[in-house]
Amino acid sequence: MDPITATAVAAAALVAKGALESAGGEAGRSSWAGFTRLTDRLRARFGGDDEATAALDQVHRRPADEAAVTTLQRFIHSYALRDPRFEADLGTLVAEAGASNGGRGNVNATVIKNATTFNEQVTFQGGLNIN
Repeated sequence: MDPITATAVAAAALVAKGALESAGGEAGRSSWAGFTRLTDRLRARFGGDDEATAALDQVHRRPADEAAVTTLQRFIHSYALRDPRFEADLGTLVAEAGASNGGRGNVNATVIKNATTFNEQVTFQGGLNIN
């Protein structure tokens, strides 16, 4: 999986994760403060693109909806391909999420299932922890 695709998958998954945790109340919201920064950065980059903004809003309303997360991922990927600064910002926010999780990424079945690899081989290195 190329780095831009991986970042798009991770960013969409983090939006869904943050929305799920926010629905759980204040304790969930504090689990990763960068959720708000990520959402704000996406909203700012999507600007007047009503479809992309609607995809973001849909994930906020229904974070467990795999189709909504996949649609958001595709918008994020598209914008990251066209805008290197946006891609770099997303990379930073995704890295912050990993750091806030003790430096360990969190891959789950939904992220793997929703990964669009364009028929490329996906290789995992290191341990795979499935919760």
